[in-house]
Amino acid sequence: MNNIYRIIIAGLTLFIAVFMIWYFSNIVVYVIVSAVLSMIGHPLVKQFDKIQFWKFKMPHALSAGLTLITMVSALVGFVWIFVPIIASQAHIVSQIEIKEVITHFQDPINAVKDFLNQYNIISEEESIESLLQTQLESILSFATFSNFFSSLLSATGTIFIAVFSILFITFFFLKDEHMFENFILLISPTKHLEKIKHIILVTKNLLSRYFLGLLIEVISMMTLITIFLTILGIKNAFIIGFLGGLMNIIPYLGPVIGATIGVVFGLATALSQGLYDQISLFTLGVLGSFGAANLIDNLLLQPFIYSNSVKARPIEIFLVIIMAGSLAGIPGMILAIPGYTVMRITAKEFLSQSRIVQKLTDKI
Repeated sequence: MNNIYRIIIAGLTLFIAVFMIWYFSNIVVYVIVSAVLSMIGHPLVKQFDKIQFWKFKMPHALSAGLTLITMVSALVGFVWIFVPIIASQAHIVSQIEIKEVITHFQDPINAVKDFLNQYNIISEEESIESLLQTQLESILSFATFSNFFSSLLSATGTIFIAVFSILFITFFFLKDEHMFENFILLISPTKHLEKIKHIILVTKNLLSRYFLGLLIEVISMMTLITIFLTILGIKNAFIIGFLGGLMNIIPYLGPVIGATIGVVFGLATALSQGLYDQISLFTLGVLGSFGAANLIDNLLLQPFIYSNSVKARPIEIFLVIIMAGSLAGIPGMILAIPGYTVMRITAKEFLSQSRIVQKLTDKI
């Protein structure tokens, strides 16, 4: 009977914990993001701690503050660099002569129209030209950008609260490296403290390697794509390379999104300059650059980051990312590997008798 009561209590506790995490999901996200940022920033805090002027030693709180300022400055620097570039791209898009584009591609449009008419997909009275013009105008109109910025402004309050909360929590995580794990230990059962300490230690080690590797991958992809595009003479190579590389934080799907953004940027530039005959060259150049960069990524970078850094098999990583994507979309894909790593380490500590767990965690 006592075992039944224990199971019921454990089940209720788990249910309440899951419910609280769901109900306060925003706060949980703030804490997780802050924990990741502090993990990235701790090496810099230690470097600041080593600074000494005569007998004056850098206070640890000041080191944490300077690290946070450095990280924020880097983010502001990125925004400062890329907002004007994106604004200029929007200006380029607004210069596209839609009617001229449709006129230039009249022959292919007529061929498509004849094909659709042949199979009764559209009637002869329907005009593909007017449909294309309407769709292009809606996509390329200034109203689209206005609506985007209006939505951004309406969300400013929420964004400000999120940014302030994350920075505030990150500062204290930077100041006290063990604050997050001490909180986990505080709410953990006393009899499992040693196991949980080991879980935290191994998790920090593996995730630190993973996030460092992911940062190296993103920077490498940005550099490779930019270099390839520059060699091919594609304009806006820097912004396309930056956005394309940044998308690699999304496993597997990121390169596709990045290549799509790159093609759109390349086509917009070609169309705005009236280089209609070079559209295929622009498209092939962008796709070729992304293809070459991702070939290097798949052969060299990803095996190290997704497999070696978290000590999991490639097939495991692939299936976990696909399942996470089905459950939670792109955010799920981004969090899949860190979440799976924590689950494997926890399972090894508490379910080590299971043969499945032994097989999945044999490399940890």
